[in-house]
Amino acid sequence: MTAILALAIALITSALLPVDIFLVSYMKNQNGTFKEWADANVTRQIEDTVLYGYYTLYSIILFSVFLWIPFVYFYYEEKDEDDTSSCSQFQAALKYTLGFLMVCAALLLIGAFVPLDVPQKRNSTEWEKVKFLFEELGSSHVLAALSFSISSLTLIGMLAAVTYTAYGMSALPLNLIKGTRSPTYERLENTEDIEEVEQRILRIKSKQCKDGRPLPTRDRRNLQQLEERLRILRRRERHLEFIEKSCWTKFCGAMRPLQIIWGVFFILVALLFTISLFLSNLDKALHSAGINSGFIILGTNLTNPLNMLLPVLQTVFPLDYILITTIIMYFIFTSMAGIRNMGIWFFWIRLYKIRRGKTRPQALLFLCMTLLLIVLHTSYMIYSLAPQYVMYGSQKYLVQHNMTLVDGKPGNVTTYVAKVCDADAPKDQCTITRTYLFLHKFWFFSAAYYFGNWAFIAVFLIGLIVSCCKGKKSVIEGEVDEDDSDISDDEPCVYYG
Repeated sequence: MTAILALAIALITSALLPVDIFLVSYMKNQNGTFKEWADANVTRQIEDTVLYGYYTLYSIILFSVFLWIPFVYFYYEEKDEDDTSSCSQFQAALKYTLGFLMVCAALLLIGAFVPLDVPQKRNSTEWEKVKFLFEELGSSHVLAALSFSISSLTLIGMLAAVTYTAYGMSALPLNLIKGTRSPTYERLENTEDIEEVEQRILRIKSKQCKDGRPLPTRDRRNLQQLEERLRILRRRERHLEFIEKSCWTKFCGAMRPLQIIWGVFFILVALLFTISLFLSNLDKALHSAGINSGFIILGTNLTNPLNMLLPVLQTVFPLDYILITTIIMYFIFTSMAGIRNMGIWFFWIRLYKIRRGKTRPQALLFLCMTLLLIVLHTSYMIYSLAPQYVMYGSQKYLVQHNMTLVDGKPGNVTTYVAKVCDADAPKDQCTITRTYLFLHKFWFFSAAYYFGNWAFIAVFLIGLIVSCCKGKKSVIEGEVDEDDSDISDDEPCVYYG
């Protein structure tokens, strides 16, 4: 329940992005004029409604990340210990969760007390500076505190996206195209390995039988390693036997052409995203105001395919929704593929593995929180892929144009031409989405996201090369490993049919 509800909240939050873009676009006609009902008050009410929706959902996300999920995680950690009552589990989980609440409070205070502006008077006293801080806090920085906290979580989501999503975007398509090894062939190889290990064990044990003396330390260590290797090979034998006879394997074999088609489609989508992201970042590097402004770009100088496609699709109401939803779900699927292949890591330490039917509750909660943070970062990813679309949607504004020649005769005629909204447009003619304002509330976060996009592209290319060089995956990849410490020896028929 915790995993499903928390992930649902993240998906609902990501769904606000196309709603925000649709509302600012729907207020204007294609000729650049406002619709009759879209006066200043209505526009402000719509903007405030979207903003309050963001604040509500972001507050729920803070509650989930810093209270709800940690409490459930530590509750299960205490449950693994023997002789613990429900009351002691609750107290211990609450005690550890207080550390997360302190981090949340620190982020809120930093976001609230660090003003975006500085006092104009250079000779102001210390009391005036403190008074200025409280005035800033009371005016607008209560909301900035929430924005700072969410931006901090989005920054962590960026690191998760660089680690898991970028690798999953390359690994998932190529795994679908290459497929898995034949279970029959794998079982034959495994049987040969079992026979070889058994012969080596017999040779070592025969040394002890010849003279009756105990085995040397080196031989005992080798014997222990061989016996552990034999145990793993026999477990692989049982898994391969059940998979070879399962209906699911036969069904996957029949659907093999469809897997190849999906793999080709996914790799084309991945290349499209990477090219769009590269062109967008290159545009920021060449034409932005620099790192001190968070690489905010004043208009679009280098267009990319998605930035051109989304405004066109927005003219037909559901199409841009479908594309945005597809992009978000694609990020989720590729993130799941990356986490499934790599496991959950804390720096160089692997904490958990994600297994079909064998994932521990703590690993499921880690997976849920990782996906929640990645979904938070998708808003900035979509902005990076289509900055013009995220800022203004399909809005246009009227530009005055003076004509000195009319039908070849001298004259002075004033006309108005519709132009696509950009950073040079008057503030009263183009409405910026609330999403864009959230993403660029703090310039240093925007600068970090910019460099994160370059890291995302680099990891994707490295993952693509690694996935191309690797051979076919085993049909029981990740199910039976030498370093398993938390895996049960359940019969694999429970999971493979």
